[in-house]
Amino acid sequence: MGIAYGYIRVSTKDQNEDRQRIALREFNIDKKNIYIDKQSGKNFNRPMYKQMLRRLKKDDLIYIKSIDRLGRNYEEILEQWRILTKEKLVDIVVIDMPLLDTRRGKDLIGTFLSDIVLQILSFVAENERAAIRQRQAEGIAAAKARGVKFGRPQKPLPENFEEVCLLWKKGIITGTDAAQKCGMPLSTFRYKAQNTFSE
Repeated sequence: MGIAYGYIRVSTKDQNEDRQRIALREFNIDKKNIYIDKQSGKNFNRPMYKQMLRRLKKDDLIYIKSIDRLGRNYEEILEQWRILTKEKLVDIVVIDMPLLDTRRGKDLIGTFLSDIVLQILSFVAENERAAIRQRQAEGIAAAKARGVKFGRPQKPLPENFEEVCLLWKKGIITGTDAAQKCGMPLSTFRYKAQNTFSE
């Protein structure tokens, strides 16, 4: 019998992982064997997941609350599942989906059913990620249409800006001199000058 591990992932540092911790509690996993990543599930470039992967030995067991906690990229979930079960020879239990418990049904039919369920759930997880991106894009577009401004508020132009700009346009002073007189970098001065006079 190997060691039991728990893996928890939340998408951001602000999200709470308590729901996943509570789900893992009933399996009596040693606290030092619970790994938590606070970042997106779009890929497996996660420090705690990698650390857990290095520790895994044959016959160890990993508990995760749901398949989307493992990841949200369809192909990468399938690839990691293969690495864990076929290369590392560990078992995986997806708590919310009893069919995804590799300890059961080690025969051909059991493995086949498990693989089908995994593929469906991985596909659903990636579709949800795509839907989230779509909703975010639509939300941003709707906010922009309402006049919501994104990014840092722009600094007001210095009082002498228009006067200095005209001197620069007429070739009386160089761009570097003009930028210094306005107290801004040359690239910023040129950008502001171009936009101000093109409106």
